[in-house]
Amino acid sequence: MRQDKPIEERLKAKAAEIGFAACGIADADAAPQTAARLQAWLAEGAHGDMLWMEERAEQRGSPKGLWPEVRSVIALGMSYAPAADPLALAEEGEVGRISVYAQGADYHDVVKRRLKELARWLVAEAPGADVKVFVDTAPVMEKPLSEAAGLGWQGKHTNLVSRAHGSWLFLGAIYTTLELASDGPSGGSCGSCDACQTACPTDAFPAPYRIDARRCVSYLTIENKGPIPHAFREAIGNRIYGCDDCLAVCPWNKFAVAAQANLAFHPRAELTVPYLADLLALDDASFRTVFAGSPIKRIGRDRMMRNCLIAAGNSGSARLAPAATALLDDPAPVVRGAAIWALARLDPFRWQEARVARARSEADPQVRAEWDGLDSPAPPR
Repeated sequence: MRQDKPIEERLKAKAAEIGFAACGIADADAAPQTAARLQAWLAEGAHGDMLWMEERAEQRGSPKGLWPEVRSVIALGMSYAPAADPLALAEEGEVGRISVYAQGADYHDVVKRRLKELARWLVAEAPGADVKVFVDTAPVMEKPLSEAAGLGWQGKHTNLVSRAHGSWLFLGAIYTTLELASDGPSGGSCGSCDACQTACPTDAFPAPYRIDARRCVSYLTIENKGPIPHAFREAIGNRIYGCDDCLAVCPWNKFAVAAQANLAFHPRAELTVPYLADLLALDDASFRTVFAGSPIKRIGRDRMMRNCLIAAGNSGSARLAPAATALLDDPAPVVRGAAIWALARLDPFRWQEARVARARSEADPQVRAEWDGLDSPAPPR
């Protein structure tokens, strides 16, 4: 690579070489409105039980709040554009739907490795520069920073939208003490399109460009540790990990090319059409084996069983009733509660028999509420 080219140009070429589909640069203070917007969102309680959003809000609101020495932010995107239609299994009741991003390798690991590789290159090119790399788990607002760096804009679904890659980008960031030339915002707009708002199964968007995580299927099936509120169970359908609906209907995704997706994110065959009956038979050890190397492993077996039981209850398939019955005595209350709901929908007679045998001896108040057909009381925060 020619050394007479500006370091910003060489940086972007290197990023493309190691697998990033998008790379842009922003000044560390290029998104000043982020902190106020975050505080307003937190004040509404729209983050639900994601208390870590509150705990490090000051650091999250500004790059310099996290690292005062940062001067430039390098925003990066790695494509995971799918080859298949993410909505294709919507009517397959006995099959669970897993969000596209979770059907391959864990993006945390893949993206972080590439970020570190690029950071090492940058330090070698600019001795004395300090760098820090971030992907998702740190208090970093990747989406507004990516917008400030010209990767795209935050759409009405609150995700980043790229003209070239649609919404199928994993975002990461490199903070550096280097003074790099900023790219600035690229512009872009959703216009009058409201496809994502209309597609949301649980009405999680109170207004364009705003999301209430407490209603979002991704939050309910991944971040939420307790029972899924009754009001959202039917709408969840057969989604067992995350939701792609608002992304899948975005017209900008027609420009995304699946061939540009990192090979690590290509779907594993067993996760593209997972049968609920098979998943409901998993104990903790087999869950860990099946989902080794997948981001799904992070939520643990109990939450996944809860999700699969909700999907089973929505399936209309009596063939799944025995699997639900078997989980009525599961050690985890969140699993037992979901099994009660699923069985009531799949086989009311068997549910009544089970209720007579188990309801009085149930010690957990949330599970007892399920036997009574009531929404589970929220645990204290």
